[in-house]
Amino acid sequence: MPKSHPDSREKPQPAHPDKRKAELPWTAPKSDAEDPTAPRLIATIMNSPEYRQADEDVEFLQGEATRGVRLQLDYLKAENLFREHGIAHSIVVFGSTRIAEPKAIREKVTALEALVAQNPGDHEAERDLRIARRLLDRSRYYDVAREFGQIVGRVEGESGNRLAVVTGGGPGLMEAANRGAHDVGARTVGLNITLPHEQFPNPYLTPGLCFRLHYFAMRKLHFMQRARALVIFPGGFGTLDEMFEALTLIQTRKIKPVPVILVGRSYWENAFNPEFLMEEGTIDPEDRDLFWYAETAEEIWDDIQRWYDRAGQTLT
Repeated sequence: MPKSHPDSREKPQPAHPDKRKAELPWTAPKSDAEDPTAPRLIATIMNSPEYRQADEDVEFLQGEATRGVRLQLDYLKAENLFREHGIAHSIVVFGSTRIAEPKAIREKVTALEALVAQNPGDHEAERDLRIARRLLDRSRYYDVAREFGQIVGRVEGESGNRLAVVTGGGPGLMEAANRGAHDVGARTVGLNITLPHEQFPNPYLTPGLCFRLHYFAMRKLHFMQRARALVIFPGGFGTLDEMFEALTLIQTRKIKPVPVILVGRSYWENAFNPEFLMEEGTIDPEDRDLFWYAETAEEIWDDIQRWYDRAGQTLT
């Protein structure tokens, strides 16, 4: 029988993943028996902001030096959620927060009419009434956006839940599109933005699919990243900003062309004059053809499908 090696011994069992038999020196603080001032000094050290772990230090994460990290997190959280929910494509709807459902604006008009009647010569009230009546006229687009959301919502189920209506998550025409998808039981997404004043998401977003972003840049990125069409209803500065950003990205081919539809020709021909830009030579004729107008929900949807047929591509 071969003799065992003099240094051989039984091979040890794997160490416990969490516990030790002998405590390490730093697992207990220096006692007051050794130094009466030690507990107070240790508490002061551990309670200082600098001692906080970086990913638990909110003040540090909100500082100037960590803007790059925040940009990454702003992108990554929403990106992960899109992927977890299997949303590969989106129909993005932009539009005014001020154009509410007809019933709500009609009530406002009635109240202003009473105010003007009680205060003849009140120019501010008269102006507010004049604007409210124009908003009431435009409120027909709330119904168009809602109907369009219903159309896309029905298609979502047919596409294996890969296509979703995406808006900024606010009230007005964004709400209408989300509401339409909600009406037919489809998932619908909102990309809220953090603002200095309090705001609320509209109630028709799918829980878990309303994201709140800090940076407008990251919000725009998520609008465009999965967009299969951009449907742009009447709106103000925010809507115009999103429209021009999208058209610039397509013009320069930073993204592949997608359908861009401006809903409400009479509104857009007053708010934006591309023919003037073309005649001035600041855009090319082909840039004018990057978008077109539509009036009804069915027309919008038919135009999107026609665009993909002509491009030899599939929508979903």
